[in-house]
This record gives sequence, C-alpha cells and structure tokens, in this order.
Amino acid sequence: MSTNKSVAKSATLISLATLCSRILGFIRDIIIARLFGVYLYAQAFVIAFRIPNLFRDFIGEGATNAAFVPVFSEYQYKHTKEEFWELANVVLNLLLVILSLITLLGVIFSPFIVRLIAPGFTASPDKFWATVQLNRYIFPYILLISLAAYSMGLLNSLKHFAAPAFAPCLLNISIIIFALLFGEGIKGLALGILVGGVLQLVVQIPVLYRKGFRFRLPKTFNHPGAKTIGRLMLPRILSSSIYQLNNFVDSIFGSLAWIVGDGGVAVLYFSYRLIQFPLGIFSTALSQAILPTFSGQALEDNHKNLKNTLSWGLQAAFFVMIPASVAFMVLARPLVTTLFGGGKFDAYSVQLTASALFYYSIGLFAYGGTRILQSCFFAFQDTVTPTKISALALVMNIIFCAVLMFPLKIAGIALATSISGVISFLALFILLERRLGDFGNRKIIFSALRIILASLGMGAVCYFLLHKLTGMDKFLRLGIVIFAGAWSYIVFCVLFRVTEMRQLGKWLVTKRVK
Repeated sequence: MSTNKSVAKSATLISLATLCSRILGFIRDIIIARLFGVYLYAQAFVIAFRIPNLFRDFIGEGATNAAFVPVFSEYQYKHTKEEFWELANVVLNLLLVILSLITLLGVIFSPFIVRLIAPGFTASPDKFWATVQLNRYIFPYILLISLAAYSMGLLNSLKHFAAPAFAPCLLNISIIIFALLFGEGIKGLALGILVGGVLQLVVQIPVLYRKGFRFRLPKTFNHPGAKTIGRLMLPRILSSSIYQLNNFVDSIFGSLAWIVGDGGVAVLYFSYRLIQFPLGIFSTALSQAILPTFSGQALEDNHKNLKNTLSWGLQAAFFVMIPASVAFMVLARPLVTTLFGGGKFDAYSVQLTASALFYYSIGLFAYGGTRILQSCFFAFQDTVTPTKISALALVMNIIFCAVLMFPLKIAGIALATSISGVISFLALFILLERRLGDFGNRKIIFSALRIILASLGMGAVCYFLLHKLTGMDKFLRLGIVIFAGAWSYIVFCVLFRVTEMRQLGKWLVTKRVK
C-alpha cells in the first residue's frame, strides 16, 4: 500500500504539471482555432506538427517508458554512479548524431513527407506548400524535443518528476505568445514551436547538473547498456510507428475533403485534443509514475506486489476515464462551442468537431487502460507484445476508417479509432492475464461496472441541466453543468459503493488528521 501511495504522490505531481500544460494547450488551441478555424493554416499546422510529434513518441514518452527508465533504473540499483553516468553520456552522444542526421533529411524531403501523410492536400497548391514550408521551419524541433525527452527519462529514473513534467508548459506559452504577436500566417507558429523546444530542454539542464550529470565524449559507443536500450527501443519504435501510422491513417482519410468534408485533419486534431485532456492529466501521469514501481516489482520472484499495483492502476484509470467519456459524449457540442467557437471557427467547424469528439469519447477508457498495461509489459522489458497488438489495432483502424467514413464522414474516422483502441486494450489485458495469472480481474470488472453506473447517473444529470439552462451565457451554463456533474458523480459513486471513492475519502481524512 505504501508503494501505491508513493506512486500516487508522484502521479499527483505529474498530474498537476500536466494540468497546467493542458490548460495552456487549450488556450493555445483556442487561439489557433479562432485565428485559423479548420481551414488552410490550421490544417498546415496539424500536418507539419505531426512529424515532430512522431519523434517525440519515438524518443519521448514511449522510449522513456519502454527503454530509458527500465535500463537507467537498473544501472542505478545494480551499478556504480560512474557507470550510470557513463551510460547516460553514451546514449546522449548517440542521440545527437542520429537525430541531427534525421533533422537534415527531414528538411530536404519535406515535400515528399507532406504528400505521404496528407495526399489530399495536393489538390490545393496553397495548402500543400504552406504545409511544406512550415514543416521545414519546425523540423529542428525534433532534435530539441528528443533531447528534452532523454533528459526526462534520465530524471525519471532518478525519481525526479517536477522539471520534466512542467517543461511542456513552456512550449505552449511560447506558441501562444508568438501566435498572438504575428497573427495569421505560419511565421508565428514556427517561431513559437522552435523557441518552446529550446525552453523545454534548457529548463531540465540545471537539475541534471545538480544530480551529477557532466557531458563528456565517450571513449566508445560500444556499451552494453546502450545496446540494451537500443534492443528495447527498436520494437518500441516499431510500435510507435504503428501508433503514429494510426494517426497518419486518420490524416490520410481526413485529408480527402471530397469524401469527409473540408477541414477534416483540423477537425480531428481539435476534437482529439479535448480527449487528450483527461488522458494527459491523469492516465499518462499515472503510467509514467507507475513504471519505475513496476520495473522494481518485475525483478521480484513473487509478482504479488506487481499484480496489486496493476489492479490498482487499472481501477484508478477507469475511475477517471469512464466518467470523462460519458461527460464528453453528453457535452460534446457545448464544449466545442464554448472553447473554440468564435472568429474563423464557425458553425461548420463546431458541428464537425463536436461529432468527432462524441465518437472519440467511446474509446477513452481503453486509451487510458492501455497505457497502464503497456507500462507493465515495458517493466518486464517486453516491447514486442505491445508492438504486435499495435499492428493489430492499425489494421483494424484502416478497415473501419475505409468502411465508416462514407456513412459517417469525419465522425467515422473517430469511431474507427475508438473501436481499434478497445480491441487493443482487450488484447493486451488477455495476454497479460496469461502471463501473470489472475491480477484481481473480478475486482477490476465489478469496479468498472459500478463506475459505469455512477457515470451514467452523472450523464443524466448533465443532460437534464443542459436542456433546462437555456438563454444563459454559454460559459456560465457550461460551468454550472460541469460543476453539478462532478458533484453528482461523487454522490452516485457513494450510492453504488465505488471502492475508489471510499479510498479517496479515507485518504483525505488521513491527510486532514495529519
């Protein structure tokens, strides 16, 4: 239990930092939405920024969880400090060489990259070349964000979470400032991204220095720890490639304006950004904080502690993700109207974005649960199994996108993503059960059922208030509905005896007594 409290404390810190980043991210997206709507420059931004995000997943959160943290943690526990920092320097120098080459190639081949991930843009020369130009400007961000992610992995393995967690806030602040300074066009977006990338890296350097890191050129790159990281990263890169291919599949289908309507890629971006709010604040933070604990427990002969942590992690994820899913489905249109509506984000933009948000919400619990399950596999240094499941999800996404985009248009692409996400979660759950045996599955299922009942009750309250509070300021109306929904969820959790609610109450009482 004390281990779970330690994880919860770290997750809380990361959640607070992520909350700040998400709020700033929403402000950023609101500014972009109102400046550009879902039209030319908004679409250029979404596609051009997708490539750096691909590498952020390769060398960022994905590689950090799958390779950096487990190996760095092992060296910290089993080797001397000198050996630990030697490995850190070898990995850093390898990244500098590889990423510099990738950045150069990306700038040169930007037209090919844009044609590949947004083939529908070729029908509009203005849109195509604006995307190519922006992509070239911001490609060096790949180097910056990857080095920032490396720093995050190093600090997380030392169980320091604050600086890496708050670093993304600086990116959003930078984009907001430069977008407002330069207005419509790509210059402000490009400068904001590049300056933000520099700030995310720089803010972590003093902490690394205090922890003992000193940059050195290694005598050799032939290091066993680096080889282990490479071995673990390769399947993770393949897995991330598949995950990003899912996003690219959405971009490819979304760029086909003659089928799904104009602005498809921007619509998917803005709606998925809303979905990322609870995922980033809670699920990502929890999976990031729980991984070092998993990594230590995986080394034990008896996996009883790991099973308890896994069961607790899934229940905690469902406790937040299931009501968030119901809330998004009920409040999709007022959320989009209130947050993004205005300026160039017109009624057409609102309608399509709300529709996509509704169908994305269906898979929210699966997205959150999958991150916990993947972290458990990564703790066993198994990155192959999640890769195979990601490949299955990719195939399912392509099939469902091709089928559903005709009757449902852009909403069909969002629904396809949700369906493939649920399939991925169920497959990982079953495979992990076969590997570990029962890890409290009955308890997890009954907990989820109680949470679903409480969430449906909350959804009914939100739906009722939404249709009763008419003729009111949209911000006040949405605020009242969300506030009432949150309190009703607490009440229904008590009525349906949701265990996580009681545990939260006991924790708060304990804190108050102390």
